[in-house]
Parts: sequence; C-alpha cells; structure tokens
Amino acid sequence: MSSTPPRQGSPAPRPLTGLRHAYGALPSRARRELLIYSLALLCGLLLMPFLIWFAGNRVLGPYTHGQNPHAGPFALLADFFVGLAHGSAVFWVVALGPAGLLVLARLLLWLVRVMPPSRRADRPPMHTGPGSALRRDPRL
Repeated sequence: MSSTPPRQGSPAPRPLTGLRHAYGALPSRARRELLIYSLALLCGLLLMPFLIWFAGNRVLGPYTHGQNPHAGPFALLADFFVGLAHGSAVFWVVALGPAGLLVLARLLLWLVRVMPPSRRADRPPMHTGPGSALRRDPRL
C-alpha cells in the first residue's frame, strides 16, 4: 500500500486540517469551553497522578512497583494509564476529577446567581434603645 509522493508545488496533506477548520467554525464561547475542559482533562490525565505520587511518597513512603521498591512517578503514571485502559472507575474518577470540580463550581455559581435575594432587605431595621436589647421598630 504505497501512496504517491506529493507533487512539487502542492502542499502535503495534513491530517488535522479538518479538525482545525471544525474548531475554527465553532462560536467563540464553545471554543473557550472546549479549551477549558480540554485543559482540565489534561490536568486530570497528567498532573493528578504526579500529585498523587508526591503526596503518597511523602505520607506513605516510596511507591513500589513489582520488584522495584523505589519506583518513581513515571511508574505510577504507567500504572495509571493501564488502569484507565482497563476501564477502572477509580482511575477514571481521578482523570475526570478536575473537569467534574469545574462543573460543580460552575453549578454552585449559577445557583448563587439564580437564588432570589434575601428577604432581609424587606424587614424593618433593628433599633436599640438605652438599656434594652435589640427590638423591632414599634411602628409595625
């Protein structure tokens, strides 16, 4: 299965050209969201295993991998990707954790914005008199 070499003057075909055009055709908000969640997934796939190794190495001691009692962070990263490939839910929770936290933070922010303002603004102001505790305005 040989392909003919590109002719002189014609650009070589690029496999990601279609993806680049599809990404450019998205609205700016969708591009921003895609970028944010791609970075969150990348952090979950690459940064989280290293953070887990670092914390575990400090608290629990060195990471052992088979017969190697002092395996480094890349051994844990390899085991992490094997766990992802096997479909283990625990590994997928770690990988999708940053994106999930981002979704939860945005949901919380949305709920705070949607909630009606407090009814404290409708209440009459509290007055204090000499020698008395807090009391409401007597005109009510």
